[in-house]
Amino acid sequence: MIRILNHYIPRLTLQRIAFDLALMLAVILVGVMVQTDSLSSAMPLVGTHAVSLAAGLFVINTASGFYEKSYKRSVSQSCARAAFALLLALPLTYAIFSLLPEQLGNRQVVQWSAMVGVAAVILRRVYVTHWAAEPRARLRVLIFGSGTAAQVVGHTLKTADPNVHIVGYVPGPNEREPAVPAAELLTLKGTLTETARSLDVDEIVVALTERRAGSMPLRQLLDCKLFGIKVYDISTHFEKTLGQIRVDYLNAGWLIFGDGFNQGGYRTAVKRIFDIVCTAFLLVLSLPIMLITAVLIKLESKGPVFYRQERVGVNGSVFNVIKFRSMRTDAEKDGKPRWATANDDRVTRVGRIIRRLRIDELPQFLNVMKGEMSLVGPRPERPFFVEQLTEQIPYFAVRQSVKPGVTGWAQVRYQYGATVEDSQEKLQYDLYYVKNHSLFLDILVLLETVSVVLTGKGAR
Repeated sequence: MIRILNHYIPRLTLQRIAFDLALMLAVILVGVMVQTDSLSSAMPLVGTHAVSLAAGLFVINTASGFYEKSYKRSVSQSCARAAFALLLALPLTYAIFSLLPEQLGNRQVVQWSAMVGVAAVILRRVYVTHWAAEPRARLRVLIFGSGTAAQVVGHTLKTADPNVHIVGYVPGPNEREPAVPAAELLTLKGTLTETARSLDVDEIVVALTERRAGSMPLRQLLDCKLFGIKVYDISTHFEKTLGQIRVDYLNAGWLIFGDGFNQGGYRTAVKRIFDIVCTAFLLVLSLPIMLITAVLIKLESKGPVFYRQERVGVNGSVFNVIKFRSMRTDAEKDGKPRWATANDDRVTRVGRIIRRLRIDELPQFLNVMKGEMSLVGPRPERPFFVEQLTEQIPYFAVRQSVKPGVTGWAQVRYQYGATVEDSQEKLQYDLYYVKNHSLFLDILVLLETVSVVLTGKGAR
């Protein structure tokens, strides 16, 4: 994992992005070299176009989900994503390189070379995913602990990245009943440092269920770090591996004394400017879709096109969220708030479609323009549920330290929540966002939101 502006990104993802862009640029350079004997004189003519295309291709590939974990994706899903990416990338490439200066000569050669390069990048991504997985050294991880905490860490590592190799578990001094398989327990060969070095360990995750005095060999863990072995506590492990902060293994000291939670005036101003500029653009872009949606809602059932509902915003303030009506007007005729569920019978036919495509959320752009919401942030909840969840889930109120968002890190990482357990799972992603939010992370969330909308993941 590499940390960029407080956000953890897998090293392999950065390698994929760099290789894709290099492959595309290499094909463009071949096309340029056909037109001129001097590459140095031709590059100023095509350099701006190449950079513009590289940025566009990165956005398209990210929105298509090509840089997400792909080992659970089917071939047909990858092909569908590739078709979508080609549908956007090829016309974009043609348009960018149709603006090449006339002194370059035969511009069509460069133009078609660029289109071939873009197609090669996208199709290669599908090929590599399913038929030519890139060989690389497996990360060797030792887990210090053998109780339930260590068991959870081992499970998340195996689930999050099948290329991680867990060399074994070392029981802590105060752990008597292992929760992990006995075959995976390690016997120390000398000190913990000597054992880790003999096993060629890359990382150690400290996951002790019992952390009383004497259970942590601090000097040995420090020696491991001095020998180049990375050492992480359990909270940091979940933060970097899953992009979440697990509340069941969290202590307040880790939140207080750790980094993050940058809520300064500069960050607030940058986020607000970003919200206004992007929302104004998205409002213009989505206006035709919103008009068609309003007409369809009116045609299907009587009642208002929009509905307003009280939600809790930043620092506990209450505001009215605006959404397209996707349910019957008597959805809560008994006056009791209810979570939406899968195949909810209160949802209309038009409502089912617009909820799946997230079109019902578009009017919330008006809340963003008013300053009540942000484009990216935790999902705004109703006061009834906030009161209930604050009592039942530790640290739930922390998510209200930033403005709620139209989309968010939890929304693109987890399905729609309909229970207290779902809310706790989503809170763990919200805590990660509140701790590490930056303009960089906001942009990544927006790009992943496109992928979520296209696949309908988590819609209800």
